[in-house]
Amino acid sequence: MLFIIATLAAFIAALVYFSAKKRFNKSESTFAFIGLIVAAIIAVMQCWTIIPAGHVGVVDFLGNVSDNTLKPGVNLVNPMANVVKFDARTQELKETMNVPSKEGLTVTLEISLLYSLSFDYANRIYKTVGENYVETILVPQFRSVVRGVTANYDAKALYTAEREALANRIEQDLSKLVKSRGITLEAAALRQITLPPGLTASIEEKLKADQESQRMQFVLLKESQEAERKRIEAKGIADFQDIVSKGISEQLLKWKGIEATEKLAASANSKVVIIGSGKEGLPVILGGDK
Repeated sequence: MLFIIATLAAFIAALVYFSAKKRFNKSESTFAFIGLIVAAIIAVMQCWTIIPAGHVGVVDFLGNVSDNTLKPGVNLVNPMANVVKFDARTQELKETMNVPSKEGLTVTLEISLLYSLSFDYANRIYKTVGENYVETILVPQFRSVVRGVTANYDAKALYTAEREALANRIEQDLSKLVKSRGITLEAAALRQITLPPGLTASIEEKLKADQESQRMQFVLLKESQEAERKRIEAKGIADFQDIVSKGISEQLLKWKGIEATEKLAASANSKVVIIGSGKEGLPVILGGDK
């Protein structure tokens, strides 16, 4: 539309300019010439368009949508066509909704969906849905999938580590519905979950009981391992004593006593050696100073 207006303005300015030239009206011809130049520049500028980074352009010429989309940068276009620009960057859709659990309880769920529009599908989205494709396609499907998925999980699953599996399930089920439309899902993050107060308290008590049970199992396992260690240690000591007692004989003791007597007798210290009574009595050595 602007191209047509600018072209008409340039044509009128040209007529005024030549008419003023014939009448030798210099001021009027000057203004007409300036108007002609401005209108011509505006008309020429409609022959190209600039697509910002992360966006895609769809060319609509009198209701006929081109199959080729415009990539980011400067693009030559039909000056009479309308260029619709779509944001193809990663965007966030935030939703707060009341969803049912498997037990029939109502849970308040705050969830964020990260998504982006495919460059190659922008013209198809424009032809079949329109510019407001998020509200028309994504939001209703998103809400429906979230409610359908949470209905298969217990409320406590939303409060524990199973929430990660729930988020992945939402992303997978929703992707099956919107991927063919050119919408790519990146993540479905559960930001906040609000359960009924009584249920929250009971879940917390159960979690505490589970943690205490796990702690006691650890303590019992540790005590059992310590008892096993002591048993093995005691058996080792008993085996050692048994081996030593079997290896010590009366003859060995006598021989060790003789060796000790010889070593003491050979030392430089003064000493008194007393031989024990009986033929098998070992010597008794009383030491003294040098």
